[in-house]
Amino acid sequence: MSHTHGADSEVGRLRSALLHRPGLELKRITPRRRDWLLFDTLPWVDRAQQEHDALAAALRAHGVEVLYITELLQDALEYQAARDEAIGCALGARLGDELADQIRGHLDGLDPEALTQVLIAGLTPAELRIGRGVVFELLDRHDFVIDPLPNLLFCRDSSVWIGDRAAVSSMAAPARRRESSLVQVIYRHHPRFAGTKRLYSPRLEQVEGGDVVLLAAGVLAVGVGGRTTPAGLERLARHVFNAGLAHTVLAVPIGQAMAAVHLDTVCTVVDVDTVVMYPGLAFTLTAHTITPGQDGLRVTRPQPFLEAAAQAMGIEQLKVIGTGLDPLTAPREQWDDGANALAIDRRVAICHERNVETNARLEAAGIEVIRVPGSELGSGRGGPRCMACPVGRDPVGEPDAEAAAGPSRPMATAGQAGLAGPVPAGLAAVPPLAAAGLPGARHPELAPAG
Repeated sequence: MSHTHGADSEVGRLRSALLHRPGLELKRITPRRRDWLLFDTLPWVDRAQQEHDALAAALRAHGVEVLYITELLQDALEYQAARDEAIGCALGARLGDELADQIRGHLDGLDPEALTQVLIAGLTPAELRIGRGVVFELLDRHDFVIDPLPNLLFCRDSSVWIGDRAAVSSMAAPARRRESSLVQVIYRHHPRFAGTKRLYSPRLEQVEGGDVVLLAAGVLAVGVGGRTTPAGLERLARHVFNAGLAHTVLAVPIGQAMAAVHLDTVCTVVDVDTVVMYPGLAFTLTAHTITPGQDGLRVTRPQPFLEAAAQAMGIEQLKVIGTGLDPLTAPREQWDDGANALAIDRRVAICHERNVETNARLEAAGIEVIRVPGSELGSGRGGPRCMACPVGRDPVGEPDAEAAAGPSRPMATAGQAGLAGPVPAGLAAVPPLAAAGLPGARHPELAPAG
């Protein structure tokens, strides 16, 4: 059976998406390991699974094919080459030669289902009954021989489709690097993705999928900060230009003070000319415009992000729907990833139900909001977009006459829902994200102590 894969925007009708239903790996987050595994609380796993099932059900109800990482990986591990690659990714230098050989032998003896479970949920010393030797004896009983991957839930981070190619991320946090390796095993070895060309790989400079926003066909915005480095951005830009997948890449500095933030936690696209953004950053973010040239990449001086984006997209103005103007409400909505909406079509977005203010502003601006629960899922700091990697979207055509004339419901004024146009007087009262001390992302590095 042939499948069409790829995406040239964030708002083309979503046809298929990659998800990971959380399981045992989430139960293995302990107070001792919480920080290493990048969670700020200990999630209630059963409720998190129920919430994830609701997200998957909402996608299916709107005609989206849901592809589960666990099932795809299990299928791929039927092939010896995939098994060898996946097992190799699970072995690190910290294990030493003797223990690594023991683990390899243990994993080699597992069937695809059991092997998939260990690769995702991890392996404890007690579960490795054949363990022996210096390294094994010196392991703390609370340590893992193979670490669990609870952040696999946020599968938009580990890969992103740009055009008809898959860009597999090079992750910054050590606890997350094996996620993209497993996703790469799927893209390389699962029959569904046979012939898929890959645009990026985990061995290159750091680039994370959450920092890549497809503003329009041929236009990418890439956040540069603690997760995606300037060197990673440069290489990704070269790759997309060489492949003919983009004519403009916007480099959006996020800042060292906001190192835990991905671009998609403060800005996502809900229509061909509309984004939802945290208002503390909407008019302070800047962007460098990068285009290909005969002598290399051309880079402009920084200019306001909204202006640079509109110019690159070929539109007069990029409309902004804020996550709230109140100096107390807006940071709360940002903490709960209010800006992290998953568009499944033009002006149709899935959002967490707890972001009441953001959802109201979206609807006032004519966006259809599909609400899903996310209180436990969001404990790792991430919204619906973080939890779904679009694998197939329809291309977005030219806006029809109705869209060009404006939404069926009038776009809200800046004081109500949107922020398009001059900076509202009340916006100055909203502190920038860094100044407010808020992470606004799925990682807790910026969370206040305790």
